[in-house]
Amino acid sequence: MRVAELVMAVCLAIFSVSVMWMSASLPIGWIKGSGPGGGAFPFWLGAGMLACCGVIIFRWFRRSSPPSRSTEPFMTDNAMKLFLVGAGSLTVMIGAIHVVGVYVSMPLFLLFYMRVIGHHSWRLSAAVTIAMPIVTFLFFEIALKITLPKGFTEPAFYPLYDIFF
Repeated sequence: MRVAELVMAVCLAIFSVSVMWMSASLPIGWIKGSGPGGGAFPFWLGAGMLACCGVIIFRWFRRSSPPSRSTEPFMTDNAMKLFLVGAGSLTVMIGAIHVVGVYVSMPLFLLFYMRVIGHHSWRLSAAVTIAMPIVTFLFFEIALKITLPKGFTEPAFYPLYDIFF
């Protein structure tokens, strides 16, 4: 566990730097009358990830977190099973985005993940499944004017475009 924590933190730090480097080829600041530049969110997400990796590495050297002191194996058989189910369902969601769009594939993934993996109640799962696409639509499409893929569900959004634009 101890070695895995350091290896993952270093790998994610390298990935964060590469995301920041590649997104900096686009404008990363605010473009007047248009919103954030095309590289703004990837750049700042990478910067946040890099900062978190720095904290993890710092805590690893100080051995101040439970994983940094652990001698247990990184993944048990049960953890590997959960990882494979989560990664498989995420892969299906990403593939479905091109067909049914973000606003259908994301809630289906959330519902599956919360009920099957997380064993949350139907009430909480339904609330998150309904609220998340609405919040995502308002944030990306309306506030930031960043269009997300909608697949064949695009015509269902035309009335919303009439309201907001």
